[in-house]
Amino acid sequence: MIHFNPTTLEGKLVQLIPLEKNHKEALLKTASDGQLWNLWYTSIPNKKTIDQYIDTALQQATNQTSIPFAVFHKASNSIIGTTRYCNIDVANFRLEIGYTWYAKSFQKTGVNTECKYLLLQNAFENFKTIAVEFRTHWHNHPSRNAILRLGAKQDGVLRNHRIDQEGCMRDTVVFSITQAEWKVVKKSLEFKMNKYSSK
Repeated sequence: MIHFNPTTLEGKLVQLIPLEKNHKEALLKTASDGQLWNLWYTSIPNKKTIDQYIDTALQQATNQTSIPFAVFHKASNSIIGTTRYCNIDVANFRLEIGYTWYAKSFQKTGVNTECKYLLLQNAFENFKTIAVEFRTHWHNHPSRNAILRLGAKQDGVLRNHRIDQEGCMRDTVVFSITQAEWKVVKKSLEFKMNKYSSK
């Protein structure tokens, strides 16, 4: 069963802590590392949009369709990104992992691998989900490649799935990992995390 009470997920590198309004300044500082809001194919907040971004996440949590987290990096004692369970379908034991982004200086450092491991382990072993989805913009090739490296498989492409603020059509690429695949995906992620920790 999916538990909507605030829970911290603990790893060696990071803690995933329940998102709060007082994380605003830390997230703005994180997004400014690489000026992530300039990536046209993502929806990373800036000073003008950060309040709505957090309010929407917290409202979805209240509606029990989302569980948002801030990513706390232990060694630097700082928040370096955010992620969340979203589009939670309790009746069908499914959910999506999305809204994931990190400060540029922490990308390709092993942080994403551990974050996804913690989220997937909790989803499959505690929530007993039967499938976990990932969705991203067709043009977001770094995200698509990162999802594939996790061990997810591409389900398909939703053509003209969304319309952005400028009227451009977004094609959304859908990936998933199923309960039956989790055992081997878990083994692969643990191998990758051990490689990072041995460096």
